[in-house]
Amino acid sequence: MAVELKKGQKVNLKKKVPIGEILINLNWDQPKKRFLFSPRPIDLDLGCLYELKNGRKGTVQALGNAFGHLDHEPWMALDGDDRTGASSVGENLRINGAKIPEIQRVLVYTFIYEGAADWQTANGVVTLRYPGNEDIIVRMDEYNNARRMCAIALLENNGDDGFSVEKQVTFFDGHPQMDKAYNWGLRWVPGRK
Repeated sequence: MAVELKKGQKVNLKKKVPIGEILINLNWDQPKKRFLFSPRPIDLDLGCLYELKNGRKGTVQALGNAFGHLDHEPWMALDGDDRTGASSVGENLRINGAKIPEIQRVLVYTFIYEGAADWQTANGVVTLRYPGNEDIIVRMDEYNNARRMCAIALLENNGDDGFSVEKQVTFFDGHPQMDKAYNWGLRWVPGRK
């Protein structure tokens, strides 16, 4: 069973003891037919901005090899980087559930690292799995091909009530613009894989 969020809809993840791992998965499609002069395949990258209760802020993403760590701060990590969209498991961001009390908020996003900005063809879907709760589905069902970055979901710590998840699907020109919109306050420099 799964819950599919609508834009602006917020649900609470019930806190269970012991707290298990939160798994955030991104899957997307490549165009079925490509022609000789068609653009490169789309390479979507999953990432997140995080803010810990101790005030530390940062990002977890393949760009800049900032894959994170599950066993120490920031308590979240990417499994790898699917550069083609052909992997059946997509890209996965894992959050150490035992450390949820130390995490204030997480903004899950994706951006087009390579290929044409064609969000509709990519048909991105994010699935959030958390033990003891129904899967939460966030479909990228809005499109803005003029912008290469999309904030997908905002997770916020609600204290004893656990985490809330709110669908965003809001598009930006890049990391600095998204950062500013969500008041993260990080300094951004160009990066590469």
